[in-house]
Amino acid sequence: MRWLRLLYDWTMDKASHRHAPAWLALFSFVEASFFPVPPHPLLGLMCLAEPKKAVRFAAIATLASVAGGLLGYAIGHFLYESVGAQLLELLGLTESFPKAACYLREMGFWIFVAKGATPIPFKLLTITAGFIAMPLGTFVLASLVSRSISFMIVGILFRLFGAPIKAFIDRYLGLVVAAFIIAVVGGFAALTLLGGDGGAATSVCEAATLPA
Repeated sequence: MRWLRLLYDWTMDKASHRHAPAWLALFSFVEASFFPVPPHPLLGLMCLAEPKKAVRFAAIATLASVAGGLLGYAIGHFLYESVGAQLLELLGLTESFPKAACYLREMGFWIFVAKGATPIPFKLLTITAGFIAMPLGTFVLASLVSRSISFMIVGILFRLFGAPIKAFIDRYLGLVVAAFIIAVVGGFAALTLLGGDGGAATSVCEAATLPA
């Protein structure tokens, strides 16, 4: 879609702005609830320009995204019918919503952490969490953990290795994030699956078509 490309290019222009950290915070905040462009490319460009500030930039993105997630939660909890459903349709996430709601109900904190650290749109998780009334403390903690994984990996790698790490991140970031997630939640997932609950939840949720 041309409008999305134009929006992406406009977002990237902010990497060289003198108020780039503020723009990063803004984009991280709104992306967690409704903005279609993820802040990771902007974060990467800022880290590339100033590797010594990479961890600071990642922390800004993390905290702003968690704060924005609360807005997404509020949309899902209080305004799903009037705002949330239309927003998900506009973003092409309507079909994913029933599965997301089912997984969050069945597996809660750990599935939120795992999914929130992947390229799955974070706004889908925040709106869904509000819709199913996930406990707010659990939501905030899961958001903080998942967003830290997603953003701090980029910040730490740039801080340690500087510009040469860009090519590695471009090619292997997905694998790095996946390995970290496995290390964090692998034990829990194994216990769940051995007990039979994980497989049952997966079967039920993959068949979900309508929000309950």
